[in-house]
Amino acid sequence: MAVSMQVDIVSAEGSLFSGKAERLFAQAANGEVGILPHHTQFLSQLKPGLVRVVAGDEEETFFVNGGVLEVQPEVVTVLADTAHRAADLDEAAALEAKKRAEEAMEKAKTDIDVSRAQAELAEAIAQINAISHLKDRLHQQGLAK
Repeated sequence: MAVSMQVDIVSAEGSLFSGKAERLFAQAANGEVGILPHHTQFLSQLKPGLVRVVAGDEEETFFVNGGVLEVQPEVVTVLADTAHRAADLDEAAALEAKKRAEEAMEKAKTDIDVSRAQAELAEAIAQINAISHLKDRLHQQGLAK
């Protein structure tokens, strides 16, 4: 039997995932991290992006728009600002959000407006990248529509 760890993904809306996993990948503040059971303890901010949870041959994918990753030797917790199952992302909505954020950046008059627009743009781009990743994975598995 493979070594596993407890993984919990929680947002303000509630728990999205709680179960055993062999690996977890997330977009930490300084780049993508991979977590295995018995990983050293650490705490990191999360950037908008995918969180992939791997258990055996199964992989569950979530999109978080930010939050905190807490790693303990036997437990990994993702405390997300907001989180969704990646399969529930809407590509048309993400493209529209990107367009609105780009327009907001052009019209920004203050540093706060620029920062807000940059954050919205980063989230929209992360969603678009997540959708692209999922499409590529489905295509590789021969499940693409």
